[in-house]
Amino acid sequence: MRFLSAPLQGYTDSAWRSAHAEVLGPDGRPDAYYSPFLRVEKGTIRPRDLRDIADGPEGTIPQIIFKDTEEFTLLADTLADAGHSRIDLNLGCPFPPQCHKGRGAAMVGRPDMLEAIAERMIAYPDITFSLKMRLGAESPDEWERNVEIIDSMPLCHVAIHPRTARQQYKGELHMEQFSQLASRLSKPIIFNGDISTPADIRAISTRYPTLAGVMCGRGLLSSPWLAAEWRTGTEWSHEQRMECLLAMHRKIYDIYSRTLCGEAQLLSKLLPFWEYPAVHLDPRIAKAIRKSRTLAAYNQAISTIRK
Repeated sequence: MRFLSAPLQGYTDSAWRSAHAEVLGPDGRPDAYYSPFLRVEKGTIRPRDLRDIADGPEGTIPQIIFKDTEEFTLLADTLADAGHSRIDLNLGCPFPPQCHKGRGAAMVGRPDMLEAIAERMIAYPDITFSLKMRLGAESPDEWERNVEIIDSMPLCHVAIHPRTARQQYKGELHMEQFSQLASRLSKPIIFNGDISTPADIRAISTRYPTLAGVMCGRGLLSSPWLAAEWRTGTEWSHEQRMECLLAMHRKIYDIYSRTLCGEAQLLSKLLPFWEYPAVHLDPRIAKAIRKSRTLAAYNQAISTIRK
């Protein structure tokens, strides 16, 4: 069972990945980090996306999102030229601005374009591809239209989040559809979705003993120690958890202090770090952090966190 860190736009950038890898160490690091997706904007790749994958822990796997073969080729060529040997394909982004353009989860319902992408992938024999997908954009059975195409792709694994784009991150997981899709694919399967505790990992691996691994996004943001607890079989104390959060925060604070200008920019990057771990904080402290509008107020709120 591999433990993979899922990409989340606005959260798992290079600063978070670097801090997590350094603070958690070998027991707590995932087997791989995946970058938030790179995309084509106005005919070119955003420079900040390229900077992000150039930084952070070694071995971060870049993810790309695309609407057609032209975007796919530009992204793949750029990453190959930069020396990357792994690329993850995003067929799972649920956000309307991307889906409305045919990207992300909307690509699941576009078999003609998927087939063209599959053919284009053959031109990159030195790249190891993987794929992260949802069951569809609107319906959990949209995958049925192109499961054979996906299975024909040269993929080292397929990570499946058993929801639709319409569901975003809420609502039931369509486990029956997940089972059917997994059984139709010959690739190693990674499960993604609502993994928050070691017990969740044990439950899903017991239910599906042939899984190649799990991929955690929001659960790992909330509990950065999740992989460490699962691997060692030992639940961390509250003191250990707070020490972890504060250590990660110090490193992220330092990175952004050196790379950003002005309080507004700095706060815009620091506040998201606490959005998911807030469940482990005193509600009054979490509220004070969330409502901070100046660095002075923010730092004061952080200073009240007790180990």
